[in-house]
Amino acid sequence: MEWMAALTAGGLAGLGLWMLLDRNLKRVVLGIGVLGNAINLGVLTAGRLAGDGAAFASVGATAANPLPQALVLTAIVIGFGLFVFALALLKRTRELYGDRSTDAVSAATEEPAPDWQAGQEEEEPGNGGRREPPS
Repeated sequence: MEWMAALTAGGLAGLGLWMLLDRNLKRVVLGIGVLGNAINLGVLTAGRLAGDGAAFASVGATAANPLPQALVLTAIVIGFGLFVFALALLKRTRELYGDRSTDAVSAATEEPAPDWQAGQEEEEPGNGGRREPPS
């Protein structure tokens, strides 16, 4: 059972990395989600799915380690929040650039900022550039 979960975690990790290397932003976001699930499955598998003998129970009782399960549950909740935030960023990127390709986003250039001194008065040499308060 554990070898099957470890093999599945490895396959999911490979799939997630393959999706991360794509130029489509939707696949990158999905790749992050798949890679997170692979890591969660790997941590859960490393925590021994079958369980060992319980510390304070009868001889025949077995119990699974609760620490990896608690860590994975926390990681699932955090990963879901991150995934929803990434989808919101993906939607905004689609609205701004009209394309979900990383090339289109990186090629888009913003207009340079206007010169901040263009609307200000010339400095007077006698007062070190300070403005006098209106009287």
